[in-house]
Amino acid sequence: MAVMTAKRPGAQARVRVKDVLLAAVVFLLSMVAVSIIHEQHRISIRWQAVVLVGTSSFALVWRRRHPFGVLVVAVACAVVLQSLGFREGPLGTSAVILSVYTVAACTDRRTTWTTACMSASVLVGAALVTDPRTWLSPDNAAMLAWTALPAAVGDGVRSRRAYVAAVEERAEHAERTREQEARQRVAAERMRIARELHDVVAHHIALINAQAGVAVHLVEQRPEHVLTALEGIRDVSQSALDELRATVSLLRQPDETAAPRDPTPGMGHVPDLLASFDRAGLAVKQTVSGDPQPLPPAADLAAYRIIQEALTNVRKHSGVDQARLDLSYLPNLLTITVQDDGPSQPTRSDPGKGHGLIGMRERAGTVGGRVQAGPRAEGGFTVIAELPLLSGTAEGEPASAGTDETASRGTAEEGRA
Repeated sequence: MAVMTAKRPGAQARVRVKDVLLAAVVFLLSMVAVSIIHEQHRISIRWQAVVLVGTSSFALVWRRRHPFGVLVVAVACAVVLQSLGFREGPLGTSAVILSVYTVAACTDRRTTWTTACMSASVLVGAALVTDPRTWLSPDNAAMLAWTALPAAVGDGVRSRRAYVAAVEERAEHAERTREQEARQRVAAERMRIARELHDVVAHHIALINAQAGVAVHLVEQRPEHVLTALEGIRDVSQSALDELRATVSLLRQPDETAAPRDPTPGMGHVPDLLASFDRAGLAVKQTVSGDPQPLPPAADLAAYRIIQEALTNVRKHSGVDQARLDLSYLPNLLTITVQDDGPSQPTRSDPGKGHGLIGMRERAGTVGGRVQAGPRAEGGFTVIAELPLLSGTAEGEPASAGTDETASRGTAEEGRA
């Protein structure tokens, strides 16, 4: 049962003073009501009335802590007053009225009306026992009304307090949720930008490094081809600068809905991507099965970046000059497979700091797909990505699918990240 209590010491003291003053007012009003003799038009104060009215009135000081106990005391005193022949009107039952109101304001609706009905039954029953001829008296009907009224008022007050508390709680929850969602959006945007920068920088720097190595080799063996290698470096670096400029420009746009001026790379740019790897010394054999279908914009970008990162890892870590790219179009699914014949567990000079495979999984997960990667039994490494061809997430696949790789593949994947 909820009991109305003040939380702060100062507020609790003020409430106690108000209750004492209220009890004094109720005592005076009740004494006037039970002391008036209407037939003789005079006031008669008897010690029994002073004791009973004082007990029921000043018990109201504890009504907030013990509402049921105070109600029992008030009803008991009212019954004794009736048995002694004191006439009670609404003022005479002020302690009962306030006690019923307190119970209604502190408890639930069923308890409120059960308590009010029991109190009215006891008071009316005591009046009938005292004088059986008064069962049709208007005073009995008034007793029922004056008991139901505080129950209705108290129930309304309790409902209003509960409504206000619920509104405040929803407002506080909305404020906390708004801040949490804002932090999540910021973190998601940071992860998205980090993936874009990683894919752009890692890919182009790997190509520049490979072509620079070719240029160094050609200086000694075939100087006449150095210019071609340097032109390749120039083209790749210019492409890297363009993509970095497009990515950074998104951060400077005040309106998130503003469209970027440069086209977003997608599956239509895969031939140019393969040509850039070919100039860097990695020949990629591409096969396509099924009927090519357009992807949603987000899945189109994810597919391109996954192919880019997988081939970049082949160029950086495998030490081979050939790779295979297979695109398999099913009715609702695109399967991307990138394979090479290099070592299954390549070594790294700085292990534990790669994010390539993590980024591929995150990209696939954002569009409802998944990525699996691991060494091949016959040697080499395989990356398999499955992306939905329809908008939204793939049916039956959670966004985090494909992340539970076995421990035996963890070492090899770390080297390819």
